[in-house]
Amino acid sequence: MTTATPSAPNPPATPTNKLGFTKQDYVGSKSTLCAGCGHDAITAQIINAAFESNLEGYRVTKYSGIGCSSKTPAYFINQGWGFNSVHGRMPSIATGASLANRNLINIGISGDGDSMSIGMGQFVHAVRRNIPMIYIIEDNGVYGLTKGQFSATADKGSHLKSGAVNDLPPIDPCTLAIELGCGFVARCFSGNPKQLNTILKAAFAYEGTVVLDIISPCVTFNNHDASTRSYKHVKDHDFPLHDLGFIQYSEVEDVEIPAGQTEIVTFPDGSKVAIKATHEGYDPTDRFGAMKAVHESMAKGEFLTGLLYINPTQPPLPQVLNLVDEPLNSLGEAQLKPSEATLNEIMQALM
Repeated sequence: MTTATPSAPNPPATPTNKLGFTKQDYVGSKSTLCAGCGHDAITAQIINAAFESNLEGYRVTKYSGIGCSSKTPAYFINQGWGFNSVHGRMPSIATGASLANRNLINIGISGDGDSMSIGMGQFVHAVRRNIPMIYIIEDNGVYGLTKGQFSATADKGSHLKSGAVNDLPPIDPCTLAIELGCGFVARCFSGNPKQLNTILKAAFAYEGTVVLDIISPCVTFNNHDASTRSYKHVKDHDFPLHDLGFIQYSEVEDVEIPAGQTEIVTFPDGSKVAIKATHEGYDPTDRFGAMKAVHESMAKGEFLTGLLYINPTQPPLPQVLNLVDEPLNSLGEAQLKPSEATLNEIMQALM
């Protein structure tokens, strides 16, 4: 009598998205940041959101400046393009690329020092121009790459590991962005993956500048009990504004959007963000109300997180400039070189 050896069960198939890619296709190089760094938690959610949003990796361009945050683009979407600029100059590179090719999905990763100090001028003009870019600020309140000095977003009265106290008021990237006319402003905590994932997916569908300030504690220089950017402090003072749900355009017909207290914001491509406010009366489409809510939370020492303000009707810069849809490097001589008659017509208009 012979007994057949049972065959081993087939391993479960690796899940793929609508493009046929696995989540591993959106992963980048191995991180060299400190173990436990909040920036790596952000990277993980960028990978998840890109996979779930069916992003085509070859369309993604990743930009950064200088600082610990500048390493992050290397850790996600290896198929994408990357440019590591000089300190604070990342928005200029993103501006040029986004105008030259409207098909790109632009992701800028910066830090609180890179954006709110040496790069402040670049940040301000990128936001007011409404460049099509997700501008992520990995905000830990210190210069982690140069031994942990206070950055411009450090809260007044917060302590360094050495015991030094910050006597200067902070610059808040979110209220600054709202003041500059940004149409998508959000704040998240790197320790809240569900909220961060939903906001990132909504950001991928938005056509203009997204400013996403992510509180990301520095585990080396700013994770002690006297710091207002430590994991414990932020977790104890994190007040989410609302429950969020993002529905991609391709899924809208299959999803029943709850009514009642839920507010629906529709993007130009048909995607929707469902917002169920947990703070009574909070309206994320009320620009001045959003600024008031953030200032009130700051006065109480709270981190208000969630989608702070949204206005998807503002045209992005390429649309304002009436640029062609095709990438500029694909245009032929006939399109780039005006005819003699056209040049004469222009000259006559200037006479």
